[in-house]
Amino acid sequence: MATGTLEAAQIELPSDQDSSGRTLGDAEVRAVAAAIATGTLTATKGRFTRELQNRFASLLGVKHALACSSGTAAIHCAIAALNPQPGDEFITTPITDMGALSPILYQGAIPVFADVDAASCNLTVETIAARLSPRTRGIIVTHLFGNPCDMPAIMALANKHGIPVIEDCAQAFLAKSHGEFVGTIGQIGCFSMQQGKHITSGEGGLVTTNDPALARRMTLFVNKAWGYGDPNPDHTFLALNYRLSELQGAVALAQLEKLEEVVSTRIARAAQLTSQLGHIEGIQTPVVLPDSQHVYWRYCLNVDPAEIPGGAIALAAILKRYGIASAPRYIQKPAFACEVFREQRTFGDSRWPFTLARPEAVDYRADRFPGVFDGLERILVLPFNERFTPAHIDAMGEAIRESVDQLRSDQA
Repeated sequence: MATGTLEAAQIELPSDQDSSGRTLGDAEVRAVAAAIATGTLTATKGRFTRELQNRFASLLGVKHALACSSGTAAIHCAIAALNPQPGDEFITTPITDMGALSPILYQGAIPVFADVDAASCNLTVETIAARLSPRTRGIIVTHLFGNPCDMPAIMALANKHGIPVIEDCAQAFLAKSHGEFVGTIGQIGCFSMQQGKHITSGEGGLVTTNDPALARRMTLFVNKAWGYGDPNPDHTFLALNYRLSELQGAVALAQLEKLEEVVSTRIARAAQLTSQLGHIEGIQTPVVLPDSQHVYWRYCLNVDPAEIPGGAIALAAILKRYGIASAPRYIQKPAFACEVFREQRTFGDSRWPFTLARPEAVDYRADRFPGVFDGLERILVLPFNERFTPAHIDAMGEAIRESVDQLRSDQA
């Protein structure tokens, strides 16, 4: 099969897995050196993690921000703060990382998977409403790839039923819905500073809230429920050590200074790519809701197999010849198809907490998730980060156009 005239394979795209695609530099080195010089590397006594929390809260305009050891830890903190009873349910998406799901089980609750919009792969108010039950303790919305869900509609539904909303913003730093930053709209926001996110400390997480009671409970949960600074501290409930170290806090603090520029660059590069691809029949560029700001952790195409022979998988195969490592499907299967859910493999052979679940809550038949399966069939996730230049975008756009032409030519 021909690969067209563009020698795109000779253009090395920056990768967020190494320095080529990251903003790490002298500022982070100085920050880490300063942290080491203090001799205090625990966040319970240091200043860097505390300053990170204060600055992040100020940036988002939220009352409380708390650092923790990972995005998974952030989700766990949020769920633990709501203190579910065993068998309570959290409505969530099956198109997400397992780190956003396993904390639900660890707190003795049941993930109830809702369908998604096939174009964005985000939850919608309609799909959430279809899964509500008297046992619903919370709703976890994931702003997938940095693209906000319809937060006004979701919050209206949640408020009507008195159900708290956790926003999974791991991929969505500074994304906005109707002028508000995601992570400040629901009761709790959760962020990740893992290697490939908008800012990174290698691993790390942040949780945000305007509720002082939730902030207190999350602070305790990060610290084994020990109330540092309390007059008579005690381990007041079951909790873990999810603290961020001062070394990570120092790196994240330096990264935070670059976040707004990182996001604006990603938005500009995405707009450039959209202008190049928006006219291709069978390719749908990211669908963003009105009054929303997508921050493009990744740039995703929706590939129609009826228009483009072989669909997303065939297109990805040709793009690889150009040096573009794209990911069809994003995840190979919905979360509920993984063994932990399919076989209910949890604590020993107990299957707990699935033993407490309603049959409908663990009904994973495919016909209940048409948007999930349609969306995964069509989605193609392109590499993307803030180190992409306009030349990189031009090369990628041309490679995609040539690849689509080649697939159609081979079919003819």
